[in-house]
Order: sequence, then C-alpha cells, then structure tokens
Amino acid sequence: MTIQRGEEGRSMSCLENLKAEMREAPEGIPFADYLKFRGYEGRYDEPVPIARAYAAASLFLNHEKHIYENDRIAGSIRGLLSGRSAIPEELLKQAARVCASYGANGFLTNADHFAPDYAAFLADGVGGTLEKIRRSLKAHEHDADFQKKQVFLRAAEIAMRAFGGMIRQYAAASAEKARQAAGEKQKANLFKTAAVCEKLAAGKPESFHEALQLIWFVHTAFLYEGRYAMALGRLDQILYLFYQKDIENGALTREEALELIECTLVKIGERRYFGGDDVVNIAIGGVSREGEGAVNELSYLILEAVKNCNIPGPNLSARVYDGIPDEFLDECLKVIGTGLGYPALMNDEVNIPALARHGYALEDCRDYCMVGCIENFIPGKQPPWSDGRFNVPKYIELALNNGRCMLTGARLGPETGEAEAFTTMDEFLGAVREQIRFGASEYMMLFRNQNDRYNPFMFTQPFLSCFCADCVGRGLDINDGGAVYPSAHGAGCMGIATAADSLAAVEETVFNKKLVSLPVLRDALLADFEGYGELRNELLKAPKYGNNLDAADKYAVWYVRFTNEVFSKYSTRDGGAIYTAMASNTSNIPAGREVAATPDGRRAREPLSDAASPMRGRDKDGPTAVVRSVTKPDYTLVACGTVLNQKYEPSVFVNAEKRAKLRALVKTYFKKGGQELQINAVSRSMLFDAMENPERYRDLVVRVSGFSAYYVTLDQSVQRDILERTEHGG
Repeated sequence: MTIQRGEEGRSMSCLENLKAEMREAPEGIPFADYLKFRGYEGRYDEPVPIARAYAAASLFLNHEKHIYENDRIAGSIRGLLSGRSAIPEELLKQAARVCASYGANGFLTNADHFAPDYAAFLADGVGGTLEKIRRSLKAHEHDADFQKKQVFLRAAEIAMRAFGGMIRQYAAASAEKARQAAGEKQKANLFKTAAVCEKLAAGKPESFHEALQLIWFVHTAFLYEGRYAMALGRLDQILYLFYQKDIENGALTREEALELIECTLVKIGERRYFGGDDVVNIAIGGVSREGEGAVNELSYLILEAVKNCNIPGPNLSARVYDGIPDEFLDECLKVIGTGLGYPALMNDEVNIPALARHGYALEDCRDYCMVGCIENFIPGKQPPWSDGRFNVPKYIELALNNGRCMLTGARLGPETGEAEAFTTMDEFLGAVREQIRFGASEYMMLFRNQNDRYNPFMFTQPFLSCFCADCVGRGLDINDGGAVYPSAHGAGCMGIATAADSLAAVEETVFNKKLVSLPVLRDALLADFEGYGELRNELLKAPKYGNNLDAADKYAVWYVRFTNEVFSKYSTRDGGAIYTAMASNTSNIPAGREVAATPDGRRAREPLSDAASPMRGRDKDGPTAVVRSVTKPDYTLVACGTVLNQKYEPSVFVNAEKRAKLRALVKTYFKKGGQELQINAVSRSMLFDAMENPERYRDLVVRVSGFSAYYVTLDQSVQRDILERTEHGG
C-alpha cells in the first residue's frame, strides 16, 4: 500500500493509513483450535499443564505473522485467518474434539478481565522471566509438593520460550515487509520495528518504543488465546520513565511518541473486522503508590491518541483525585465532547478506601486500575475478575406478592406474607430484605457452582500466570494460590433508582397519604395498571431519586448499605471478597423484561433504571440535584464501582464557559462522594436522526454504559435507552 493523500494534497498520517489498511476485508476463518491441537497432539500422556503449554506454544508459533505496511507497532490477530482452507475438514473436527476435551477457563472461572503486571515484565523481559522460572525451580526442589510446582514451572517456561520465538518471527516478518514496502517512510519504520522485535525476543526493553511494543505483544498473545477484556492498566505510569528518558536524551519526540501510541491503540479496533469488539481498559491519571498526584505528559498523550483514533475502544478511564490539575480535567472533557464518551471519570477519594476495606495493602489500592468496563482491580496481584447481575427490583415484586412472580405466578422466593398482612412500611421493608437475602443466596450458589467447577491444576494457565505476582516465585498457577491476593467477584446490583423510587412510592401513597391500600397496589401491578390509570399517575408523582428529595434518596442510601451487608457474608472459593457494583451495562433492558410493573409507575417488562443513574426522564431538577442525590449513599461500600450516565448537549464541551461549569460540577460531585461519571456529548435530535437515517451516522460513537460503541450498530432497545436519558446543558 502506498502513502495516501488527504484533503488539499496533505499526506495522510501513519494512523490514517493504518486504519485504511485494517479496513480491507480479511479473508478466512480463525483456526486457533487447530493450532492448539498441533500442540496437544502427541502429548496426551504428559501432565495436563504441560500439554496446555505446548498448545499455547503452537498457537504462538504456527500462525502467519501479519504485518501492515504502516505498522509502527507489530502484532495482529489477522494472521489467525491464514491457512485454514488447506486443512482437511476431518482434521478440523478432530482438533475441535481434542480442544473441547481439554477444555478452558471462561469468564466465571477466572480466565480474562485481567490487568497484567506489566511494570515487572518490562523490568525483566522474556529472558529475565525465564531466569526467574529457573531460579524458582531450584528454590522449590526440596518442597513436599515439588512435583506439582515443577510441572507448573515447566509449563510456564514452555509458554514463555514460545512467546519469545513468536516475537522473533515478527522481527523476520517486519524485515521482509520492509523490503517490499513502497514508500521510504514505511520501509524505515518497518526495519526499525524489526530491530526492536529482534531485541525483545530475549532481552528487556530500554526505550519507550521497545516497552510499548512488548506490552502490545503480550496483549496480542492473550488475544490469540481467546481472552477478552484484558486491560492495559495504568499505561501512563508504566511507560513514563521510558518516555522521560528518551525525551531527555533526544531519542524521541512528543510527536513520535504520540504516533506510536496511536498506532497501538487503533489496533484495539482490529477485532471489529473479525466479527466482534473488545473492551480494553486503560487507566490514566490518579495518585501514585505513595499517594501523590501522578498526572504526567503521557496522561495527556494517551488522551490525545484516543481522540485521534476516534473508535469505540480503548475503554479509557481517567482517575481523578483531590488537587488534580484543572487543565487535565478540561482536556478529558474536550475528548468526551468529541462524542466518544471517553474517558470515564473515576474518583480516587472513593475507590481507594473502597478497596482498602478488603485488606489490600494501601500502596496496592492506590495503584488500582479498571478491567472491562469500570471494575476496580489490583493489577498483577489477583486472579482474573468475574461478575454477574443481581436484579434487585424483582425482589420488591416478590415481597408484594408473597414470593410469587407477578408475570407467571410461579413461586420464586420465600413466603414473606400477603400484601394484606403489612400494616407499616417497616414491616413491608422487612419482607423486601428477606426476599433479597434469599435471592443473594441463590445468586451465590449459582456463582460458586460455576466458579469452583474446575480443578485448578488441570486448568492451569501457564502463560497468563507469568504476569501475576507471585505465581512464578511460588511455583503455582494464578488460580491455584499463585497470586498475592485471592480472587474477587462482583455482584452487579441493578435498578437502584427503580428500587428507590418504588419504595418511596409505597411509603408515600400507601402509608403516608393512604391513597391506596397495599393489596390494591399489588393488584394494579398484577394488571400492569390496566384500569388503574389514576393510581399510576399518583405513583408517578411520588418523590423520585435524582431530584435531591430525601424521601426517595434515603432508599438509595439503604439500597447501597443493605446490598453490601448481604453480600459481605460471602466469599469466593479461595477466600476473596464479594464486591457490590452499581452497574448494569445494558442488562437493565433484559432485566426489565423479567420484572412486572413496579410501584414507581414503570410498566411491566420495561427497562429498569440504568446502573447508578436516576430513572431516565425523572431527574427533572437539573444536574446539580442529580449530584446531590447520587452522592448521598456511601460508595466506599461499593468496591467494584458504579456507573452514573449523564448526557449533555455538544455545545457544553466547545464553549469554554460552559465547560468550566461542568468541570466545577464534576469536582463537586467527586468531593461529595460520587464514585464514577461517564458522559455522552450528543443531542437528542441527532440520535433521533441516526435511528431514522443510520447510513449518515456510521461513525457516530456514543457512551452506552461502561463502554462506548457505534450507535447505529446497537440494538434498537439500547438505542432508545440512550435516547431517553435526560439531556442537560441547554
């Protein structure tokens, strides 16, 4: 591919050319199973961890190393598409059978949603990590369980050697591509990439370019293994010393560093051309391990690179702390204002104490990042994350109907009394508590039976374990006691506004104003308000969360405190914490289909409220009232994280005065105890038009809930959910 020309004859950037190359339709179907089968084949009598290591080695070494002509950072999943057509169909079926027999960990069994210890790996490189493995083998040779540790460490060594071999293959492929390149700039860049790769095959990085390249190779290897939502972590902190040294000695310019970051991050979108997206979280800003403000030049560069890439990924998160520079927060708002919805804003003053409650070292809590959408994580020191969804409003329904589902009549909860039996709000709330406790016990049973299904030794993950302290030092797999901290699991508690508004409506209409009896309210909900229109209007008039009304907000406070109390009694299989989250992604929509009409006036099967946000359209008193409501609960009890979605007109972000007011509101929200904030900068009229004329808006990116996406690719139910969010900033 030759250099393209942009408007007015301008040479297109490396980023633009790389994006154009990536859009070329890939040919073929991924055949990772076959490559793994090549590693398993002939090793069926080996211990399973060894066989798994050889499967990973075959995967790393036996696919084509695809190089784009405009690559500045090598590593592509496109090579997994090449060569499948030459394999007999029967052999492909045999490969699938063998791989299915060995099996693999999944999300609920701690396979991905992980932030590697990139800082340690950059300090060691491939060669240094292999040396650590050799030292660990020697250190444990007299242990009673040495045979088990020996198998694990041999497996880790096989996988790491293969990873080094893969990098060397990329060096050769880059050099070959350089010889074929049409332009001198591409030729020079590719030869430089080849030299960087050749060094990294066994050595450790010394420059910014080398460090960034090694991180991307690790991430790409995880993609080859089929892992999803693998975070890059605190990239501005991990790479800063490399950047600073290169800038000071003249080996790198800011513009060169920006281009390298752009050409890395844009590849996160490569997966889209293979039939799926990825959620790759990067954290910037925040305090250091010592508690000092850590925004640096790379924080700004990563922001700029994300803006220039202009794709729904990476899932950028900006950690905000007391005293953060206004300039940095302003730049965050400018990038959000492009429509990307990035970065999500995270509050260190809440997240750090929320994590510290669970016994992690304070320095590690300060070093937190996010995996997936918003999930707080201690990088490189705990097994991969898992979570699930807990449908709280359903238990209010069950409490009103003596444990029976209003949609089907089936008994789903304990008998806590018919509606006629409750004479006070406290009595009714007691039934709600009992239903939630029962639901939590069922939720945890389902999770534990999934999470503890596999023998950790038989499902060893040798390559992944190399990036978690202290698996190599302990000689144990990441899910078998190798990690410094145990696994954690998040219960995503949904519908806080639906629950708070419903409880406030029951108290207001039944027990305070006595406008209706609880049995009549139950009957109205069973009928989905058919014939009860006047009652529904009264319920809609009741106090609503998001308007700074204590009558509703007190139930949000109760919701956060009580869900934490319920789930705190449980732990993961290895003794880790069960966090709560006020987050739902788009699950508030299918969760709503499971719930009958609710006392807040919501009709049956309609979406629940979104994450920690007020119910869309019911926060009528402006963003300041929303801030006051949402900050009343104690979010240091919510160690996973929250999602507060807000929507502002695009003019707010281009007008310096309006942007300054929004910046002040964000700082106030965080000072008062808000945990997270993500913002859409898009008008209601544009979203309407995009639904009617999707062909005009193929590049329109919106913040969904915990992630961003192209608006026109979303299901219409999700599009409507975003459209109906309250719009501020007129």
